[in-house]
Amino acid sequence: MPLTSLGDGLRVPVMGLGAMGMSAFYGSSDETESIATLRRAVDLGVTFIDTAEAYGPFENERLIGRALGPRRDEVILATKASAETDDDGTVHGRNGTPAYIRRAAERSLRHLGTDRIDLYYLHRVDPDVPIEESVGAMAELVAEGKVRHLGLSEASAATIRRAHAVHPLAAVQSEFSLFARDVLHNGELDAMRELGIGLVAFSPLGRGMLTDALASLDELDADDARRTLPRFQPEAFAANRCLADRVAAIAARHDATLAQVALAWVIAEGAVPIPGMRRRARLDENLGATGLVLTERDRSELADALPSEQIVGHRDVREAPPGADR
Repeated sequence: MPLTSLGDGLRVPVMGLGAMGMSAFYGSSDETESIATLRRAVDLGVTFIDTAEAYGPFENERLIGRALGPRRDEVILATKASAETDDDGTVHGRNGTPAYIRRAAERSLRHLGTDRIDLYYLHRVDPDVPIEESVGAMAELVAEGKVRHLGLSEASAATIRRAHAVHPLAAVQSEFSLFARDVLHNGELDAMRELGIGLVAFSPLGRGMLTDALASLDELDADDARRTLPRFQPEAFAANRCLADRVAAIAARHDATLAQVALAWVIAEGAVPIPGMRRRARLDENLGATGLVLTERDRSELADALPSEQIVGHRDVREAPPGADR
């Protein structure tokens, strides 16, 4: 698996694995298959594994701890301090206070069964706590050897700059795909490039829209959280699937699947995608993107096939104004 650099000296595979769906939000999952997928990912060099305390809550971190066990040193583990969560799983609002960040990090270490977190993100910026205080607390964890690198998730360009001034950031994680290109237009990617910070792309397949596996809303479980998203309402979904079909037609010319060409576009744009993969078959398919070379013309054609102004519905129920922390 080829490697690439994020920031602060952190090198990772050009594609990682987002483990969220193995435990939360996307309906039922098979733990046995999830564990087999995690282990196969490591075998194949997909050693950048992403989770968060919010996924479950806690269940995803525990799953990864069980799955990887003695193979811990083979992987780069990323997790996040999320909305304040009690030990019993009760979730409160955002909490970026130093006290909570330390509590969350210590708990994540226990759940993951490790003595260090390779990349620790603030999952969402707390508007009531200066980012300097939050990142300052995270920097203390680095000094103590409990965390190796720091990151933010869904942060504005201004917040990225302020945070980076406190401690170098290795990465910013944002939704980025042919269906979500906000970071290209809001100044966030410009700030990252200027400061030498890598972009980690979550939902690089448009939450499944850019795959052949989701042709109908009927394929979603009744408790699948995507059913609440604006882009997955019936009329919006139908319109957006038509846009995805345009990308599929281009993929066919490359003898690739829709997912492969969508992921190859994200990689070509300089981001590290972390697609959600719950099954080994999906892992094997997605890995085909790492060998797919897109020309500048290919990248432009793909973006033109899926114009942002034709996408129906916001990407998230928490949609924020352009340039704001989300």
